[in-house]
Amino acid sequence: MSARLLVAGVGNIFLADDAFGPEVIRALEQHPLPPEVRVRDFGIRGMDLAYELLDGYDTAVLVDAAVRGHAPGTLSLIEPDLPDGATGAAPPEAHGMDPAKVLALAAHLGDEPLPRVLVLACEPELRAPADEDIAPGIGATVREAVGRAVAALHTMVPVLLADPAATPPLSRPDESPALSPPGCRAP
Repeated sequence: MSARLLVAGVGNIFLADDAFGPEVIRALEQHPLPPEVRVRDFGIRGMDLAYELLDGYDTAVLVDAAVRGHAPGTLSLIEPDLPDGATGAAPPEAHGMDPAKVLALAAHLGDEPLPRVLVLACEPELRAPADEDIAPGIGATVREAVGRAVAALHTMVPVLLADPAATPPLSRPDESPALSPPGCRAP
């Protein structure tokens, strides 16, 4: 029996390269993953993602832009420490997506442990200026990384379906073939 797997795009399409996750999910429409994988664009709907994480998945792969100090367009695979649920949940944001808060909320809401969470992250090139609410369009370097992220997911997903505890490689590792060290915080 295959493992239950969620691939979730997160990010704000109006904030430049923060749209990376939703853009990857859109690209997957042309290059779909196996039908047993749930692929969904959560955008900035953190509450929806928190509840989805409680739906019995073995693994969830969040696709997001994340500042990690690498060259723009660099893909990284991160396995963040998961909250234990005993600590107080962060208040939900109706129109925000902070993956750490979403994971804390899901841990607080659920009776069962959270699924294993991996983050396929892309180093952003363009960021919305602090004084602007809208900066549409992702940068050329990050747009090019969308195709590499789709290829990486097509490499990772069969590995995770066969063994949710496996360490899947990136199809073209830009950072390291192993996961980032435990304790790395998701974006």
